[in-house]
Amino acid sequence: MPAGCEMNGPQACLPHADAGEFLILDVFARRPFEGNQLAVFPSAAGLSTGQMQVIAREMHFSETTFILDAEPDAREFPVRIFTPAVEVPFAGHPTLGTAWVIWDRILKRGADRVVLDLAVGTVPVEVHDAGDRLVMRQVPPEFGDACPAEQVATVLGLTRDDIDERFPCQEVSTGIWFLIAPVRTLDAVRRIKVNRAEYDRLVDRMRAKAVLVFCPETVSADCHLHVRVFCDWYDVPEDPATGSANGCLAAWLVRHRYLGTPDVELFTEQGVELGRSSRLWLSARPEGERVSVRVGGRVVPVAEGRLLLRPDDDGI
Repeated sequence: MPAGCEMNGPQACLPHADAGEFLILDVFARRPFEGNQLAVFPSAAGLSTGQMQVIAREMHFSETTFILDAEPDAREFPVRIFTPAVEVPFAGHPTLGTAWVIWDRILKRGADRVVLDLAVGTVPVEVHDAGDRLVMRQVPPEFGDACPAEQVATVLGLTRDDIDERFPCQEVSTGIWFLIAPVRTLDAVRRIKVNRAEYDRLVDRMRAKAVLVFCPETVSADCHLHVRVFCDWYDVPEDPATGSANGCLAAWLVRHRYLGTPDVELFTEQGVELGRSSRLWLSARPEGERVSVRVGGRVVPVAEGRLLLRPDDDGI
């Protein structure tokens, strides 16, 4: 350990200079400064869990990822994902964005497939159109409990009539749990104001700690569903693009035949209300007793840099 560095939980020096290097990307974006921001640390093998959490809090994006093996001959690349508050086993836009960094920086664009080894398991990501579109296959979905429409409406600051009760508000997971809530109109989705006390009461008793709300009316003519995702539990009040939640939505659409078909392929829009418009491609279909889920979009690199830390810094 370098002179002057003492381990005290997360308060320690970076193990080597490269560990502070990072890239910032916009994921599910059509152009720079849209989509969901992601910080990726490609040389993070020597960082402790506490150090990663402190760095994620400092970056303060919805997620920050850390690549633990940057050898180009690796068959699977171990990656950890952190929100500003906690580590999560899986998240969609971090998976796509990190795969793009591996493809571009580590594999030097010499592959059309990248496999991430996440806490939830291995997740393959296909690279299409010379890196302009990435598609991940999520783990098979699980379907959990339903929640009363009236309770969901109270959490969202809506009326019960705003909820489309032809379909259930239900927990779904493709690696992380979300409550999927169908709403009738775009006006209702725009009127949402989360009641934090009711939200906390809801997620305290459910596996899902975040709520995806959607409706069939859209702002963009080339999208099919309008989506918002609320995740205060993860210290992210609203997320501008959530690949994991949209994967759960795709599975839910198939399970409940929301579109009247046994399989789906469509685009969703998210982040409009945050000024970070996002576009996500969803595909899902039954495969025996399971549902196959794929989610894709564009990754746009926007910045790169290095954390400026000295041996006497107190922040890490």
